[in-house]
Amino acid sequence: MFSDFLLEPYIRLVIAVLIGGVIGLDRAYRGRAAGFRTHILVCLASCLLMVLTDFQWMQIPSHYVEMVRIDPARMAQGVMTGIGFLGAGAMMQDKQTVRGLTTAASIWITAAIGLVIGAGFYSAAVIAASLTLITLSIFNRLIDILPLRHYAKLVISFSSESYWPETQVKSILKEHKMVISNFSFKLSENKLSYQMTIRTSHQSEYTRVVEIFMASEQVKEFSLRPMGD
Repeated sequence: MFSDFLLEPYIRLVIAVLIGGVIGLDRAYRGRAAGFRTHILVCLASCLLMVLTDFQWMQIPSHYVEMVRIDPARMAQGVMTGIGFLGAGAMMQDKQTVRGLTTAASIWITAAIGLVIGAGFYSAAVIAASLTLITLSIFNRLIDILPLRHYAKLVISFSSESYWPETQVKSILKEHKMVISNFSFKLSENKLSYQMTIRTSHQSEYTRVVEIFMASEQVKEFSLRPMGD
């Protein structure tokens, strides 16, 4: 009975599980919400739908074959549109900071790889998966080596009766090699708050600035949130 079916569709599904799992391992290792099982299911589902499109001729009666026109590209388009909702669920917005963009992108590329496997292009899928892993792992280490700019959102609050002037706040940050942008302030009840975006090429300077804020009795509260993916 099994010999009446093609073995190729099942091979594609197994390969989809393996490649999706490899990409998912990287996300799981880094503690992301969309990890091992999510990437496997995304890759497997995409592959399954493409296999359905590619092999649905097996279910078409022979006298109707010439009348049916199959367009796998339409299935691929539908999958990539739908996967956007899952990617959006992997992202979180915390005021002006958006996190999870890399995980959302990994879900998107995993779905694309699943479609490629479902279409039978194994070599392209392996190369794409390899490049994805290089981007997620090796390129991630370059961030710690290259002199990149590190952005953060800083909010610092004082009592309206005892506070640092704007010039003092900017002077402290500039002494620690930080560039300030989008500076604003907010006065509510008895509290004065400064809000700004800061950047530096020396991420360790954030720790030094935090120590200054913690040592000051005038600083009532502060928040320093890195802006990254």
